[in-house]
Amino acid sequence: MTTEPDAELIEQGRKLFAGDWRFIWASPSIETLPPMAGLEVAFAGRSNVGKSSLINALTGRSALARTSHTPGRTQELIFFEGPENSNFRLVDMPGYGYASAPKTKVASWTALIHKFLLGRATLARVYVLIDARHGIKDVDLDVLKTLDKSAVSYQVVLTKVDQVKAGELKTTIADTIATLAKHPAAFPEVLVTSSRTGDGMPELRAAMVRLIEERRR
Repeated sequence: MTTEPDAELIEQGRKLFAGDWRFIWASPSIETLPPMAGLEVAFAGRSNVGKSSLINALTGRSALARTSHTPGRTQELIFFEGPENSNFRLVDMPGYGYASAPKTKVASWTALIHKFLLGRATLARVYVLIDARHGIKDVDLDVLKTLDKSAVSYQVVLTKVDQVKAGELKTTIADTIATLAKHPAAFPEVLVTSSRTGDGMPELRAAMVRLIEERRR
């Protein structure tokens, strides 16, 4: 399922995300992206998969990223910057798939996501969030294919695992790993999280610290 990170990475991750995180930019189009700097990781996923809740849980803040019960509320690429000298950013991407908005708007958000994934040199990894209650759907596979074509590695993060029975979760993890084996750019390990209980957050923070260290060697 996932490799257990060591205690040092867990602690480094805790310190990184306990620092000062702030909103810095919102981009409704490729033309309005902030200048590239440092490293970025992005969170992609279907509408209502819990991207904003995950970012809030990671940073220990209840309202850093705006959450909504209405799918499709995030309509821009939202950038958050980490503590001073970390040179690290999080990007909350518009949810793809169902959204309570006109189809033309959904299409434009989807195009923005795909263009961003293909053209951002500072983007170190994309975390593709999958609702553990539903598993990977066809609309997710379209995004995985785009990521396969890009130069960006990606890793699947299962969300809302507190709402899934242990046996069902085990099956979902196995099915997810089997699907990812067919995608060359996919990171082979699956992270398992719950924004509500905090499960998996230390491991996700540690994964990002490991990524930062690898990219800066």
